[in-house]
Amino acid sequence: MPAKKSRREIFEAEGWTKQFIASEPRLSEAKDVYEEMGLEVRFEPVDKDDLDQECKDCFEMDESCRTIYTRPRREGKEVR
Repeated sequence: MPAKKSRREIFEAEGWTKQFIASEPRLSEAKDVYEEMGLEVRFEPVDKDDLDQECKDCFEMDESCRTIYTRPRREGKEVR
C-alpha cells in the first residue's frame, strides 16, 4: 500500500513552496511582501510531523503560528 502523502507533499504537487513558520505580525508582513512580488500566499496550520522534536515542543505551546506557502500567481486567480 502506498504511503499517505503529507500535507506539504500535496501542497508542493499543487505548485506551493514552503517558506517559513511565523505568527503575527510577521504573517501579515510576509503576506504583503510576497504579494508585492506577484506571488499567491496561503497560511496553513503547522504540520508537527514536518518538525523535529525540539521544534514540536515549542509549536505545541504556540498554536497561533502558521506555515507560509507561496506560488506564482495564476492568471485570473484572486489572491487568498
